Amino acid sequence: MLTSNISFLPPELMDVVRLFEGAEQLGIVHTGEYNGTVFSNRFEIDGAQYAAEDAAEVQGELQYKSLCKRYAKLALYRILSERTSVSLPWGALTGIRPTRLAYAELEAGRPFEPLFERMCVSEENIALVRRVIEGQRGIYEKRAGNCDLFISLPFCPTKCSYCSFITAPIAATRKYLPDYLSALGRELAASAPLIGNLRSVYIGGGTPFALEAEELARVLAAVAPLRTNGCEYTVEAGRPDVFTREKLDVCAEYGVTRICINAQSFSDQTLAAIGRKHTAEDLHRAFEMARDYPFSVNCDLIAGLTGESVEEFCASVDAAVAYAPENITVHTLCLKKGAKLKEETARLEAGRLAEMIAYSRRALTAAGYEPYYLYRQKYMAGAHENVGWTKPGYACVYNVDVMEEIADNLAVGANAVSKKLFLGEGRIERHGTPKDIPTYLAKADRLIEERNALFAQ
Repeated sequence: MLTSNISFLPPELMDVVRLFEGAEQLGIVHTGEYNGTVFSNRFEIDGAQYAAEDAAEVQGELQYKSLCKRYAKLALYRILSERTSVSLPWGALTGIRPTRLAYAELEAGRPFEPLFERMCVSEENIALVRRVIEGQRGIYEKRAGNCDLFISLPFCPTKCSYCSFITAPIAATRKYLPDYLSALGRELAASAPLIGNLRSVYIGGGTPFALEAEELARVLAAVAPLRTNGCEYTVEAGRPDVFTREKLDVCAEYGVTRICINAQSFSDQTLAAIGRKHTAEDLHRAFEMARDYPFSVNCDLIAGLTGESVEEFCASVDAAVAYAPENITVHTLCLKKGAKLKEETARLEAGRLAEMIAYSRRALTAAGYEPYYLYRQKYMAGAHENVGWTKPGYACVYNVDVMEEIADNLAVGANAVSKKLFLGEGRIERHGTPKDIPTYLAKADRLIEERNALFAQ
């Protein structure tokens, strides 16, 4: 149990507690205060007393809250790290976007490295952040009116064991598809006046290729009037068991520039264990099919899947490199509530994951890839991260904009979160749609009105 005299701190402190095995069973009492120049944090943990002080000048309530969280989490991280003799790769950084913190330091005229060192981030990860920032050069742009468009298609052939998304097998949800496509069409038509400088379009899921070719064409046709500047256009093709030339033809016809082949692993044993209904040979077929089209290709891999050995994961990295896609994204398994794998897996051995991540970084660097975006999630196995790697000149604009939150994001469909940036005020307003498809359909017209009101500000 954890308590604090500062009302907004317990959830933040619990993010640190969850990093350390067994720490959730500890009794932790936190007392914090700020006297105008110094943040004081005192902890009592199972009767032992700890204290830390950090000097800082604060301007405004937002900065006070930010620094209050930072120093309390740092103090608790150091205590638990010493108690357990465990150091974690991102130290006391529990936020999902380390690069945003780095950019904030750079924009304030300071190098980011001293802050990251103070937050106990490893030298390897400080170097990774430096490489990501370099990889975003020429794409990273904070400018009012920039916008990305996201279309949610929450339909899949089957649900994977690690997945916590709202997707369900399309056999159970296909009955909603005609009405869903109609609602998407209305949302997209209503979005036209809200889009400023469109930087990218991203159709995700789910597995968009779970739709039939004519259904997918209906979605792309509704997007076409909005994408008049030839900007980047991604469709998450997804799993090879739904790949067809007809669907790739539709993508080519409507000007799609990038597709994602979500391999996750090239081990047949692993694919079966996570509930995939395809083999590594099917992945080979999908990559070969994609070669006949002018798309850039992204391949997703996940470190830490059910029972997968270090050797099997490394073989998957090598297989992905051999296909030479323009992008390779390496995810760390995220044990979220709602995923079947969450129920079956308590914690994954940290050393095994560290070997996987380290190998992916070495192998991809040697193959000429550079990291261009990274983000973290709560409950990530081993407290690692997700990293997008790219060949020179092929970084995905959508991923940079979304992860760094530097452009408006207009999102349509079920379980879609739109974000409106107010750059002059340094804030973001969000608008989320229902996760449940029937609820979304019932509220679609009202959602359009709500989004219009947000983006009209």
